[in-house]
Amino acid sequence: MSEAMDMLRRTKEASACLSDVGEEQRNALLLALAEALDASQEGLLAANAEDLARMERSNPLYDRLLLNPERLAGIAADIRKVATLESPLGHILSDTTLENGLHIRRVSVPFGVIGVIYEARPNVTFDVFSLCFKSGNACVLKGGKDADASNRAIVALIKSVLKKAGGDEDVINLLPATHEATGELLTANGLVDLVIPRGGRKLIDFVRDNAKVPCIETGAGVVNTYFDAAGDLEKGRRIVFNAKTRRVSVCNALDCLLVSRSRLSDLPALVGDMVAKNVVLYADAEAFAALDGRYPSALLQQAAPEDFGREFMDYKMAIRTVEDVREAVAHISRYGSGHSESIVTEDPAAAEFFRRKVDAACVYVNAPTSFTDGAQFGLGAEIGISTQKLGARGPMALAAMTTYKWLIDGNGQTRP
Repeated sequence: MSEAMDMLRRTKEASACLSDVGEEQRNALLLALAEALDASQEGLLAANAEDLARMERSNPLYDRLLLNPERLAGIAADIRKVATLESPLGHILSDTTLENGLHIRRVSVPFGVIGVIYEARPNVTFDVFSLCFKSGNACVLKGGKDADASNRAIVALIKSVLKKAGGDEDVINLLPATHEATGELLTANGLVDLVIPRGGRKLIDFVRDNAKVPCIETGAGVVNTYFDAAGDLEKGRRIVFNAKTRRVSVCNALDCLLVSRSRLSDLPALVGDMVAKNVVLYADAEAFAALDGRYPSALLQQAAPEDFGREFMDYKMAIRTVEDVREAVAHISRYGSGHSESIVTEDPAAAEFFRRKVDAACVYVNAPTSFTDGAQFGLGAEIGISTQKLGARGPMALAAMTTYKWLIDGNGQTRP
């Protein structure tokens, strides 16, 4: 038996014991983990430094990989937040009594074992465990080689907290950072109940095409913002700048600015703040003409067809000119990924048309897409942003970590 398969079997066995762990115990362990994280920053940062040393700073994944005291403190705060949230388990989703006296309830329950495949994002290790443990699920993690030292240090810390609390350490396991382990996870029928890929389009496509167990797609985000004819320039300037430059490596970062043809004269002011961040703009012919001589030539390029629908994950952004909100929606329908889309407008009719017609998990009016995040939505941590429609959609937090079962109570009834 391979190392990965042994881990999968142990995790499956450990998942059965989680139903015996009470809500107070779950919360106490998560709070203990947050305390242990605060006390172990030095060791975690040292492990992270090993990973960072193997990656070029110019790599867009470098920012995702980076841990620092502020980020670790934020992770600890998210874990504490999850501990305070209402349990998603045991909720009665429907309750009815039939004419024959059968009492039928639909009740939320854990999936069992959740596998997560992710790239250079060690914070995901903490997020996944806290959400899975709170919702009664065991988890099997498959991180990338880029973050292997960080992930192993984090999982070792979590296991030490579990051991100290008398829990089963196998409710979390980290698979080897190999392609073979990925294949075993994706085909582990009977051992894994759900697989969630969290990363770029290439990873998501691979998981979807090869998984033999159910999967939910998360991560890839081709994000657009439309500046309408009735857009407020000051609002638009702040929204576009925040959406593009807050963190360029995350899936909710802005990739393409759509601008109403009637507002091209405002385009230099709309994107002017980007100069401070050296953002390269790939503009269509009309937008290029509006920016030529008013935006640094070294940062301004003519857009190619492939620049639309491109997830940049860098200080780069496409700009396309459209006639109106209808053409903006048509562009999003063609190039968007169903993640997050935004409109800047003071026209209620345009805003409502955008809300109704844009097919995405998160649709914004006069706010940046950078808010697409489980913690920002008040959900605690998240396991990813689902871009599909069946099951979870948008930020996947505690409620999305459950399925349900039917409970039927009778009194000797028989079916005619």
